[in-house]
Amino acid sequence: MFKRIALLVAFLTILSLDALPARAARLKDLADFVGVRSNPLIGYGLVVGLNKTGDGNSMRSTTMSILNMLNSVGVKVDQRDIKSGNVAAVMVTAQLPPFVRQGQKLDVTVSSIGDAKSLQGGTLMMCPLKAPDGLIYAVAQGPVSIGGFSAGGGNDTVTKNHPTAGAIPSGALVEREVQLDINNQDSLTIALENPDFSTAARAASSINIELSGTSARAMDSRTIEVQVPEGYKKNVAGLIARIESVDVQTEMPAKVVVNERTGTVVIGSDVRISPVAIAHGNIHIKIASTPSVSQPAPLSGGQTAVTQQKNVVVAEDAGQLFSLPYQTSIGDLVTALNAIGVTPRDLAAILQAIKSAGALQAQLEIM
Repeated sequence: MFKRIALLVAFLTILSLDALPARAARLKDLADFVGVRSNPLIGYGLVVGLNKTGDGNSMRSTTMSILNMLNSVGVKVDQRDIKSGNVAAVMVTAQLPPFVRQGQKLDVTVSSIGDAKSLQGGTLMMCPLKAPDGLIYAVAQGPVSIGGFSAGGGNDTVTKNHPTAGAIPSGALVEREVQLDINNQDSLTIALENPDFSTAARAASSINIELSGTSARAMDSRTIEVQVPEGYKKNVAGLIARIESVDVQTEMPAKVVVNERTGTVVIGSDVRISPVAIAHGNIHIKIASTPSVSQPAPLSGGQTAVTQQKNVVVAEDAGQLFSLPYQTSIGDLVTALNAIGVTPRDLAAILQAIKSAGALQAQLEIM
């Protein structure tokens, strides 16, 4: 695994050696218009029709939910007669897109919250979906697709994917719209996904060139404000369509991201390193265990004894010391480290040490 990661890091580093200058990207790929966003929806429901893979009678809340559901459709039953082995309590989530209209359909995700073993073959009963304001915006219902299976019995089971969570494509029907009138706005606010003063200033300049005016200005490293020109007072949607296609020169900050859990290292092409000397060496420990059998003499009345003979060998590779000249690129560093066989985990430790020494001219983010 680490060899594959090392090859990937080396490949990305080779690309960074001949890094191209800042390239243009569409504004729609760099930022969002404030107010034009989706809204999360959530609901509690029941999935029925399971083949004895539901919550079972151990989940009292599921039993009470079944009882309430039956009462709502006019069926009166005794709680003691309810068996919930074929029913699972689930949480249903969805995203309500902007400008959605009543009657449109949404995709929903269904996730078990009890001790159900699988939602395979189940059907979600009618489930209202609410927004944070407590109002119902959609209603979900339909067969659940888990994209896998779980089969077997006892301790012998075979499971593919995650059987306690699934999806219902177009499983929710929008019942309430989110009112958003953009055509009466006097200004638009654009928020960059990655804050950067240079990118914000360039975006404002590109918008002004596109609109042949001075209606856009950078408010800070993330926010750009655009005053709606007179010609677009009743056609703000057309203005947004024109602005979001504007090309903006972008810059990537000098940054190194290290994931110590997986050994992944991602390095920006603009990272520079001050003069520094690096020593690298590894210690290898090998522990071998050999069983030894002690057999008693015949008719001695003794017992056979089995002992373990352990052999511990510690070996340390010869350390290698090399220096880097002034303004060395990260590509030069990784090339040198790859030459002495450094793994991604070693590279992460070395980069942290270089940062602590003040020689890494970049941000270092540890995940």
